[in-house]
Amino acid sequence: MDFWGDEQFSFFESILFLALGQTVEVIGTQFLSGGDISTAAQVFSSEGVFFIKWNHAGTALSDTIDMFEAEARGLDLLRQTDALYIPQVIGYGQQLDKSYLILDYIDPGHPDDTYWETLGQSLAVLHSHTQATFGLDFPNYIGSLQQTNTPTASGIDFFFEHRLLPQAGMALYKGLLTKTTYDALFRLRDRLPDLLPNERPALLHGDLWSGNVMVNEHGQPALIDPAVYYGFREADLAHTRLFGGFDQRFYDAYDEAFPLHDGFDERIAIYNLYPLLVHVNLFGSGYVSGVERVLKRF
Repeated sequence: MDFWGDEQFSFFESILFLALGQTVEVIGTQFLSGGDISTAAQVFSSEGVFFIKWNHAGTALSDTIDMFEAEARGLDLLRQTDALYIPQVIGYGQQLDKSYLILDYIDPGHPDDTYWETLGQSLAVLHSHTQATFGLDFPNYIGSLQQTNTPTASGIDFFFEHRLLPQAGMALYKGLLTKTTYDALFRLRDRLPDLLPNERPALLHGDLWSGNVMVNEHGQPALIDPAVYYGFREADLAHTRLFGGFDQRFYDAYDEAFPLHDGFDERIAIYNLYPLLVHVNLFGSGYVSGVERVLKRF
C-alpha cells in the first residue's frame, strides 16, 4: 500500500502547486483503482476535483520515456482531434521518488439514448486523422509493456515488426511461447498482404476495450488510458471484440460513417493477435491457446 494520510495530502498539494502555479488546499481524497502498477485517487481541492495516479519512479518503466509522460502526450493527441471527450491533462512529472499524472476528473454518468451511435460516429472521426507513416514520433505503453512506434511506410511491416514480433519475442524469451508457435508467426507474415486491406494510417486509441471507455456526466462517451499510434483502423474495432464486444449500434454507426472493407469479421482474429500476445506477457500462459488457434487458422 502506498503512503496515505497527511503525507499523502502534502504530496497532492505539492504536485498540484507545480501543475497550477498556485497554492492548492486538498480537502479530501477517495481511493480508486489505478491498475497493476499505479495507485489512483479522486482528489477534492480548493481548485476543483482531479484524478491523480502515481507510482514509484522507475517502476516498470524504460529509460526512454516515462509511462505517465507517454500517456499525457497520447491524451493530448486524442484531445486535439475534438472527436471525443478526452480528460484534460493538468500535469505530470516526478516528485520525490514518485511519478505522477494529474487529469480532470470525469464525473461518471449514465449513457444517453444515442450513446453507442455517438461513440461509433466519433471513433470514425478520430480514425479520419492520418499522417504519412504508420507509428508515432515517440514510444509509449500498452499496460506496463512498452510499444515501439518507429515510423514505417508500410502498415503490414509496422504491424508485424512493431506489434506482433516484439510481443512474441518477449513471450518466447519468457518461455511462454514455443519456438514452433513463434516460427508460425513468420509464416503468417508472408500472408498478411493478402489478408489485410491496404489503408492509410489512422490515429488509433490503441487499447480500446470496455474498461477504457467511460460515460461522462452528460451521458456521452469518454476515452481514457490510450496506447495511441497511427495504424490500421480495423485494429481498434477488432480490439473492442476481444472480450465480448460493444453494442451493435456502435458498429453500425461506425460503418455508416466510415465504411469498412468487406470481410472485416474474418480479419478480427488477425488484429487481435497483438492484444492476445500482450495478455500472454502480462498475465501468463492462459492466453497462449488463443494465439495458437489464430496462427493455426491462418
